[in-house]
Amino acid sequence: MTLPGLSRALRLVTRGLLVGVLTAVFLAPFYLMLRNSLMDSQGLTAPDWTWWPSTSHFENFTALFDDPTVSMAQALGNSLLIAAITAPVSTLLASAAGYAFARIPVPGRGVMLALVVATLMIPGSVTFVPTFVVVGSMGGVNTLWGIIVPGLFNPFAVLLFRNFYLQFPAEIEEAGRLDGLGWFGLYGRIALPSSGAMLASLGALSFIESWNSFLWPLVIGQDPSAWTAQIALSTFLTSQTVNLPGLFAGAVVTITPLVVMFLVAQRYIVEGIATSGLKG
Repeated sequence: MTLPGLSRALRLVTRGLLVGVLTAVFLAPFYLMLRNSLMDSQGLTAPDWTWWPSTSHFENFTALFDDPTVSMAQALGNSLLIAAITAPVSTLLASAAGYAFARIPVPGRGVMLALVVATLMIPGSVTFVPTFVVVGSMGGVNTLWGIIVPGLFNPFAVLLFRNFYLQFPAEIEEAGRLDGLGWFGLYGRIALPSSGAMLASLGALSFIESWNSFLWPLVIGQDPSAWTAQIALSTFLTSQTVNLPGLFAGAVVTITPLVVMFLVAQRYIVEGIATSGLKG
């Protein structure tokens, strides 16, 4: 083998080893969750390490949904409903607001944008209590809409969409104007369909954030009927009860929708980024 060929082979081997090590590191938490979810309490607390349980306890998953104290099925349904509403609605609202800030010349647009950016500098702990007071005064405690509504407005996503639409070719919109389109038509028929990368990426991030949210659903959803999956999981590990097999089985179940969502959406995210959000 020639020297250039040997060098190329070494680079490929090194790259393959690096990818393999990084893959193992990223997959390790999933392996541990699945392994622990199939063990009993004695196996989880045993001093000896086992790579895989000798007897797989699949009954941990059935016990998860048969637990009379926690309605895991209802909690999963609540989380799915909240995330399925929050992700598309918050992304579309941010897209519309970002387009307005980028394109529509209205008086005071700079001041309003500065106010939106200023909200990013306010810690969430400062607005938590006022938001709870407002939602509570409107009857939002122990309701799903009380959990959903405060998460529909994302100033960071608005800023990202504004910067995206500022770079959007104005010539395409001019062609739409010649066809008689107004601002709503330009946004709905040209700008929005061309921002697939941003919509997919921010929509996926919004879904994950909404699904993993804990503190706000915990405060608003005080009744078990309004619990989300994360709140239901927290009941398996308290100062009074420790149910490690149920906790890990619940973790596997709750993370599955996120994995499925990513596997379904990654193609569209990559395609949108590859085409820079523009279609011919």
